[in-house]
Amino acid sequence: MKDPYQVLGVSPSASDDEVKKAYRELAKKYHPDAYANNPLADLAAEKMKEINEAYDTITKQRAGGGNRNGGYSSGNTGGSNAGGNTLYRVRELLSANRVTEAETILSRIPNGERNAEWYFLMGHVMARKNWLGEARKYFEQACKMDPYNAEYRNTLNNLSSHSYSSPYNTSRAQNDDCSGCDICTGLLCANLLCNCCR
Repeated sequence: MKDPYQVLGVSPSASDDEVKKAYRELAKKYHPDAYANNPLADLAAEKMKEINEAYDTITKQRAGGGNRNGGYSSGNTGGSNAGGNTLYRVRELLSANRVTEAETILSRIPNGERNAEWYFLMGHVMARKNWLGEARKYFEQACKMDPYNAEYRNTLNNLSSHSYSSPYNTSRAQNDDCSGCDICTGLLCANLLCNCCR
């Protein structure tokens, strides 16, 4: 199946209302009733089916809390396009713990083509490098560009409350919720124990 976002002509970072608006416009344009007794009726029906499937896929995927790209790619894994395929590839690389490659792809996207999803993924790159101040800036920008995106907002809130855990972490060590405060507390406890044993 084609990337459903591409079918509807919206970016993966589009709000639910933007997705719905794009769907309605396309449905109106390709509705079979508009092509009655028209030689293009079969093509319009096929296009309408594709539009319906894309919209259903996006709404089901978003209702299930999955990532906004939904796992669809038409094979384009590079280039300077900030569309779903390139950014989906970045998500795959982050899932495989290939942070440097993900950062390289993101860096190649020109400034004018950087959307909310780009800033969100670059935030994860910075967080994975443990540059949390930089990560916060990227997550904040993603939230400004797409304020209704729950995934972006939750990640920023988790970072702000010191409970950031990347959805792309694959190793057990990276999934441990051990913050700087936990380390300091552990050192204080160890120091107290050492002083008590003297």
